[in-house]
Amino acid sequence: MLANYGYKDGSGDYFITIDTDKCDGCGECVTACPAQVFAVADEDPNDPMREDPVAVVADEKKKKLKYECNPCKPSSNRAVLPCVKACESAAISHSW
Repeated sequence: MLANYGYKDGSGDYFITIDTDKCDGCGECVTACPAQVFAVADEDPNDPMREDPVAVVADEKKKKLKYECNPCKPSSNRAVLPCVKACESAAISHSW
């Protein structure tokens, strides 16, 4: 299941997508994210049938992704976002 966190406004799309089928809840994204956007939930809040840990975007960060993730947006000196790089299961993607 793809869990989308974020929003769309007049300036663009600001979504983080976590593929919960790939995510093993290791928490590497939590430690890699300088803005502390991620958390690990004991159960998947988007899939009541799954009882395994899974990465989620912290509630207090969901509506601020445009600003929280801005320092990590890809540029010429940073090709891959830290959370994407830290995720060995390739479960995290971004809309930007």
